[in-house]
Amino acid sequence: MNTKKTFWEKLQSAFTRFKPLKIITYIVLFAWSLTTIYPLFWVFNNSLKPSQKVITDSFSVASNPTLQNYVNAFEQINIGQSYLNSLIMSGGTVFFTLWFGGLAAYILSRFEFRLRSFIQTLLVASLLIPAFATVAPVSEILQSLDLLNTYWALILPHTAGFLPFTILVLSSYMVTIPKDLEEAAIIDGCSRWKVFTRVIVPVSRPAFATASIFVFLWSYNDLFSALIFVPQKDVQPINVLLSNVTTQYGTDYGLLATAVTLTLIPVIIIYLLAQKQVIKGLTSGAVKG
Repeated sequence: MNTKKTFWEKLQSAFTRFKPLKIITYIVLFAWSLTTIYPLFWVFNNSLKPSQKVITDSFSVASNPTLQNYVNAFEQINIGQSYLNSLIMSGGTVFFTLWFGGLAAYILSRFEFRLRSFIQTLLVASLLIPAFATVAPVSEILQSLDLLNTYWALILPHTAGFLPFTILVLSSYMVTIPKDLEEAAIIDGCSRWKVFTRVIVPVSRPAFATASIFVFLWSYNDLFSALIFVPQKDVQPINVLLSNVTTQYGTDYGLLATAVTLTLIPVIIIYLLAQKQVIKGLTSGAVKG
C-alpha cells in the first residue's frame, strides 16, 4: 500500500501541528476576504441612498433605505432588457463552448491519432493571440453575414475565442478518468456517444463547472466586443448600459451604484451555486499523487 503523502497532505499536517501558524493564517485570510466583501457591501449600501446622500456621506450605513434607485433603473435605463440580452448572450456562449469543447476534449484525451500533439500545441498557442487583433476580421465577417446588432454577434466570437481554454481545461481533467469505466460501459453495450454523455460528462462535472464559470464571466464582462459588434441599444448587454449611466444621467451616483449591484447579482449567484464544483475542478489535478 502506498503511504507516501502528497505535498498538500504534508502542508495540512504542518498546519495541524503548529496551531499558532494556523491562527495567523486564518486571520490573514479573514482580512483578505474583507477587501472583497466590503466593496460589495459599500456599493449595495449606496444603492439604497438618494444620489445627494451618496455624494455627501457615502461610507455611512443607509439610515432610511429606499428602493427608488432600483425603480429608476428599470424605468429610465431599461435595465431589464439589458439583463435579458446579457443572459442570452453569455448563456448561449457557455452552452456552445461547453458543447463543442467537451466533444473536442473527449477526442483529444481518450484517443490516439496523428497530429494530436500538434493540435494541442495550436490550442496553447492560440491563447497567446490577443482578442484585439481579431476585431477587424471578425467585424467584417459578421457584417458580411448580416449578424451585427444580433445576439450571434457576440455568441459566435466568444465561443470561438473561449474554446481553446475550455478544451484544455476539460481534456486535462478527462485524461485522469480511468479507462476501466469507459471499457466497462462499452462491454455493457454503450456506444461512444453514450459513453461520452453517461460516463465522461457526469464524472467531469467539476471541470465543466469550472470552465462554465470562467466562460460566463469573460463573456458577461466583455465590454470591448459589445461596443463594436452590438452598437444598437436594444441588443446591448448590461455592461454597456453600465458604462453609459454616467454619461446619460451625470452625477446620479445612486443610480450608478444600483446598476453595479444589479450587474453583480448574476455573477454572485452562479458562483455560489457552483463554487464546490469549481474548487474541486481547480484542485483535482493538484491532489493526485
